[in-house]
Amino acid sequence: MKYFATLAPILVVFAAHFAWAEEAPKQNRLRLETSAYLQMHADNPIDWYPWGDEALAKAKAEQKPIFLSIGYASCHWCHVMEEESFSNSKIAEFLNKHFVCIKVDREERPDVDSVYMLATQIMTNSGGWPLNVFLTPDAKPFIGTTYLPAEDREVPLADGQTVGVQPGFLTLAKRVAIAWKEQQPQLEEVGDNVTRALKQVLGRPLLPPELADRDSIFRTFDRTLEKEFDPRFGGFEFEEGNDRVPKFPQPSYLVYLLKRNDAGDANAGNMLELTLEKMAHGGIYDQVGGGFHRYSTDRHWKIPHFEKMLYDNAQLLSIYAQASKSLDKPEFADVARGIADFVIRDMAGPEGQFYSAVDADSDGEEGAYYRFTPEELQEKLSADQLRLAEQAFGMTGEPNFEKAYYIPQFYGAPEAEKLAELKEALLAIRNERTKPFLDKKVITGWNGQMIRGLADAGRILDEPRYLEAASQAADYLLKSAAANDGRLRRTSEKRENHPPAYVDDYAMLIDGLLALHEATDNQRWLDEAVKLQGMQQKHYGDEAFGGFYFTPNDNSNLIVRGKLYTDGALPSGNAVSVSNLKKLAKLVPDQAEQYNTLAQKTIESSSTLLNDHPNSTSRMAAELVEP
Repeated sequence: MKYFATLAPILVVFAAHFAWAEEAPKQNRLRLETSAYLQMHADNPIDWYPWGDEALAKAKAEQKPIFLSIGYASCHWCHVMEEESFSNSKIAEFLNKHFVCIKVDREERPDVDSVYMLATQIMTNSGGWPLNVFLTPDAKPFIGTTYLPAEDREVPLADGQTVGVQPGFLTLAKRVAIAWKEQQPQLEEVGDNVTRALKQVLGRPLLPPELADRDSIFRTFDRTLEKEFDPRFGGFEFEEGNDRVPKFPQPSYLVYLLKRNDAGDANAGNMLELTLEKMAHGGIYDQVGGGFHRYSTDRHWKIPHFEKMLYDNAQLLSIYAQASKSLDKPEFADVARGIADFVIRDMAGPEGQFYSAVDADSDGEEGAYYRFTPEELQEKLSADQLRLAEQAFGMTGEPNFEKAYYIPQFYGAPEAEKLAELKEALLAIRNERTKPFLDKKVITGWNGQMIRGLADAGRILDEPRYLEAASQAADYLLKSAAANDGRLRRTSEKRENHPPAYVDDYAMLIDGLLALHEATDNQRWLDEAVKLQGMQQKHYGDEAFGGFYFTPNDNSNLIVRGKLYTDGALPSGNAVSVSNLKKLAKLVPDQAEQYNTLAQKTIESSSTLLNDHPNSTSRMAAELVEP
């Protein structure tokens, strides 16, 4: 964009000398936070603030730019940057002198993350975590980046013959500080322009175009699926000839395919079946302990990025359970049980709540908990178990991970009982190791998704224990995630200035309660869902133009308040809300007209994306499918 031309001279400015700040405090303000990710930075020499009025007021009063860093507890590169840069006293002194520094847990504050991630994508056409953004004192972004090493380093250039210098984080911070001193008006102009762009994207047009007919939307989506679908290994967004492009499960796509299959679309069913089968056989699924890792680092689903997220497993649990029935695939029911058993065993708290994530790292190494060496298999497995490990999990020949370790894949096993014994033996080997960090943050919306997953699995697979786990989690959330006025909070921690729930939290908890009502016929869950839907409409609804804002109407210090319709790892709260409203219309006849009207207005408010890019809002497109 034209107005970003001012960034060019900014990023080439360099200063030789700076005045250093006084020594930073031994512990910063993050020591008072409950987020595990923020606590990880409490001992940094950086004078971190959490996102809030105190930090924003300080920036305005001192007319200092803001350095905003966003990450999450199970993020590998977030840990790397914390160790390399944020624990570095030299870097800390410089940041404390020239910036107001704010640290954000993106899982606790997705409102902050969504605004500044989009800003970085607007400025750089890329994004990721850790997300590092420089803002004006009014919190308007003007430079954004992701991970950077602490110091400059040489990197090979594309020709493979020469090397260039990649600027390190300290170099970037120095350049920004000089630019703020010498070119403040230009940076403020960039911030103003990015903010206008954010409002255009997040605010959406007040009068969206007329919604296209369903078949036209499906044809547009199907053309995208044809381009993105991997016909050999399932999944989407692959690159022929390049097996190293990461591949994500994309649950919202899978829900769309599932609904299209149930409506009679055989091609959608074929794509769904191949994808679920290949994922279940690959290393992205933990063949030993159950549950899915975050994504595959390759086209074949073989080697994962090892973190495990509650929201991934919640969505995939529901999908595998439903697909086991829709596609008549008992194998998918086994995968669903593996997911549910893993979550209940490893991610559940003492009162039935579910924790947010299992880290990728242990003992400072990514995947160390999950890998096996040939030597330890020879030493700790019996001869029969070793043969079965070779046959069932491919743990033979050259190791498939870092040329030294095996990540189990599934190739089939004739005897289920012996396979179960092998898994127990391999799990015992793993349990001798340091376990990955468990982020015990209890996020309302993610728990709602897991309630949905367990309720679906319990109902479809006839597993009462899953229904009991879902009921316990629902009971916990309704007691612990609600403030005194009954409104939801983002997490269950009770502390002052705790962020309120976002529309996703309401929508996903309501979704879970409705699934639990369907599975148990307990009126309590329906009554609670109706109550929460009323609160969501009151505090998040757009009465004039339809849809729901991400943040409530009485609590936000962001530069823009927007509606989010696109799906990512999580479905959009607006799409889940449409599903909820349609179900409530059937379950509460005296309010059916109101609920149906709200659902239709929400669909129509997303027409810009549905008409032209339905793949970006696939969960909303799924709501257009009629059985």
